[in-house]
Amino acid sequence: MHIDDCPNWVTAGDRVRAALDALGMVDVPVDYVLLRTPEEASEVVFAGSPTILLDGQDAFASGGSTTDLACRVYMTDTGLAGLPSVRQIEDAIRDRLA
Repeated sequence: MHIDDCPNWVTAGDRVRAALDALGMVDVPVDYVLLRTPEEASEVVFAGSPTILLDGQDAFASGGSTTDLACRVYMTDTGLAGLPSVRQIEDAIRDRLA
């Protein structure tokens, strides 16, 4: 899930694809959903752009949801960043499969 003004959504998708491929899940598609209005954001699981969903659930759930069309930050090994690392995404996928 992303907004048009987010500079990180393409790289986030690339990292999701890399994580899936590293886990041998090459046939799993990566879908992109552009949110254009607060009303669209209110109808989905959205915590800022980019929000990565696994089976409809926020892969990095923080208990927060928003209808604001704003960027999201993630806690990474190197501090706050606009997207999670490939390793973090791999870990989130493994957790979802466990």
